[in-house]
Amino acid sequence: MKRLPSGACDCHIHVYEEGYALAPSATFVSPPAPADAYREVQRALGLSRVIVVQPTGYGFDNRCTLAAIERLGEGARGIAVVPPDVSDAELQRLHDAGIRGVRFMMLPGGLLPWDCLSEMAARIAPFGWNINLQLDGLTLPQHEPLLARLPAKLVIDHIGKFLGPVTTESAAFASLCRLLDGPRCWIKLSAPYESSRTGPPAYDDIAPLVRTLAARYPDRALWASNWPHPNVTPTPDDAAMLDWMTRRVDSDVTLHKILADNPAELYFQPA
Repeated sequence: MKRLPSGACDCHIHVYEEGYALAPSATFVSPPAPADAYREVQRALGLSRVIVVQPTGYGFDNRCTLAAIERLGEGARGIAVVPPDVSDAELQRLHDAGIRGVRFMMLPGGLLPWDCLSEMAARIAPFGWNINLQLDGLTLPQHEPLLARLPAKLVIDHIGKFLGPVTTESAAFASLCRLLDGPRCWIKLSAPYESSRTGPPAYDDIAPLVRTLAARYPDRALWASNWPHPNVTPTPDDAAMLDWMTRRVDSDVTLHKILADNPAELYFQPA
């Protein structure tokens, strides 16, 4: 595995700790995945920064995520899930605690609907936050006009998470690229197992998407482990996932941007 740059960031993990009750909307029960266990992953991979993403299982209760940010220290930031009527004071409190975005999960387990996306984006834009969006990428063409108009930054999960066959010539991939051509969109080159039909270790059907995105959008690409890989069996190896991404990036300059520069711009600007 290549030596990682200073400030390398894992842009999507989840923390599950004992003592925090799952929401009624939870779709599965995750084994404990405490912040201290992730710290060992950080050390093993050579990462110094991390983004803790609120799991769907905890619903609107962000306490576990906030505790993880505090536990993981100055190099940690987070993504919350908040109700549509969240107060400005609560948004400020979350910002002061390290939150830098709101998660919209448009697959089972998600709580925030499409019809509150624009208003939420307008409310969080003054904080410099992003909308963290997970959806079936095959639906991107129908949502592209809305997403292109959002006033806040937009981060799309897991290589678009195309839940069906897709190539670099597909209409859905073209839609993703048009969003990345705009001024406020980023893409996580993460979790190929979420959409691959050919599977590990090469994920040959998803690898061309990553090569294309890294080459075409070096300033808009991020990497994430998706630790602890919730509800995925067998559990992917974190080092192998990082190595898989780095081998599909031809330029060391681009790799530095993906792992360090782009996350710094998106999540670690002065408050």
